[in-house]
Amino acid sequence: MAKYLIRRLLHGLVSVVIVVAIVMLLIYSLMDRQLIFATDNVYRNLGNNAQTVYKYQKWEEYGYIDYVPYTEWLQQLAKNGEIDEETRSAAASIGKKSKNDSEATKKYVAKFTKYYKDKGYKVVRLKAIMVYKKKYATGGQQALFAWKDKPLLGRLGNYFKGLVRIDTVSYVKDEIENRGLTFTTRDPVYGGKKFSPAIIGNGTQHKYLLYCNNQFPYLHQNVISINLGKSYTVNTGVDVFTTMTTTQGTYVMRDVLYPSGHAEKSADDLHTATYVPNSLENNASLSARFTDNYTNVITVKNGKSKIGYSFTIGIIATLLAYLIGIPVGVVMAQKKDKLVDKIGILYIIFIMAVPSLAYIFLFKAIGGKLGLPTTFNMDSKNKLMYALPIISLALPSIGGLMRWLRRYMIDQMNSDYVKFARSGGLSEHEIFSKHIAKNAVIPIVHGVPGSILFAMTGAIITERVYVVPGAGNLLTQAINMYDNGVIVGVTLFYALLSVIAIIMGDVLMSLVDPRISFTSKAR
Repeated sequence: MAKYLIRRLLHGLVSVVIVVAIVMLLIYSLMDRQLIFATDNVYRNLGNNAQTVYKYQKWEEYGYIDYVPYTEWLQQLAKNGEIDEETRSAAASIGKKSKNDSEATKKYVAKFTKYYKDKGYKVVRLKAIMVYKKKYATGGQQALFAWKDKPLLGRLGNYFKGLVRIDTVSYVKDEIENRGLTFTTRDPVYGGKKFSPAIIGNGTQHKYLLYCNNQFPYLHQNVISINLGKSYTVNTGVDVFTTMTTTQGTYVMRDVLYPSGHAEKSADDLHTATYVPNSLENNASLSARFTDNYTNVITVKNGKSKIGYSFTIGIIATLLAYLIGIPVGVVMAQKKDKLVDKIGILYIIFIMAVPSLAYIFLFKAIGGKLGLPTTFNMDSKNKLMYALPIISLALPSIGGLMRWLRRYMIDQMNSDYVKFARSGGLSEHEIFSKHIAKNAVIPIVHGVPGSILFAMTGAIITERVYVVPGAGNLLTQAINMYDNGVIVGVTLFYALLSVIAIIMGDVLMSLVDPRISFTSKAR
């Protein structure tokens, strides 16, 4: 079993890499990269050279290209000690046209051009655009930069390299005192007044690497973080995994004791504090609250995360589907060609034939007439708002379970071992309960882990219709807004869930049916 699981897991991980590579190929090579500016108001408001420079900067930010401005290259030379600050300053100012460059500028522009062209880059020089002799047109300032498309393999390698990040005391590059870890049993967040163990870092990205609170699972860690990729438009600057797992809704205000001793009503969660260089400088508000640069915190909100809402609705819908679909499928098989079976078949045909969007809107209209909430409200305590999304998700699953279980059971009823059991004198009830039902349920069992895990991904159409703030809508938002980071991150998340679901399904089948073995024996 162990060898099988390891082999299956390795094959699955290879498949995940291939899927992510294909998605990256589609995004970065086959899609028009100009589309990312379709909803970018900053790009539309810029003109002339400023718009061109912004375009290349964004392409680098989105992962399309490697972009190097001339001034940045000079700064790197100065940092490396290859030139002094006076030389850098003299060479930094390029002329409106190349013929207007100073001798120092010409020298280093030539070096910059040769250096990057030899490395396969394209060097672009934008001449100044003038309204008249001494006045630049809007956004018409001259610019010089080099750029090159990022290779797929390099991009793929960097993505998986940064997928899992371990926080260490060497994260902060600034000079700080007392770099290291501190263990305490009296968490300062609670004023040191109650027993609450925590590990606090200095020099790490997160201030709190381990801490306890009253939220499930009560013991939390920030040592290992998952980075699925940064969002650029859907949730600007935030990692996809954080976007899916951070709470939503209105702020939960409570008494917060800041490290400086200042106390106030706030929604800040001090346990999420991360390091921001120089954040205390010239910021009186932060200086009044914090004593170091661990100032970036996540706020506490009263709702669930995107995965939380999707999983809550999805898991209840899955349980409802199995609780209804399996018994009804069994009865249909037992009463084959009778009224119950015909009604069940009619339902299966209806749920398969009618587009999901149509019956979702149908049930939404019926639910509205019955007084059920038809839109989701994170601030509402009315649990009935879950009813219609759950029903809409459960109905097709119920039909699928009914169809497949009926088919499997009828196939088993016509098997040779059933005929032998009848000839051996077993009653129909014994044959059904001890043999037919047990064998017929095996293929259904394989899909249980997948149904549970994919409840976390949400249902795109259902969540859009009922305005559920879940994970199902995230991918469509990212596609509509050309957010490459979110598209790749969600794809990876779905792919990993698929691999885990298949492996767990195989294990569950082997537990249900001892005849299934994943060990290979020499013959």
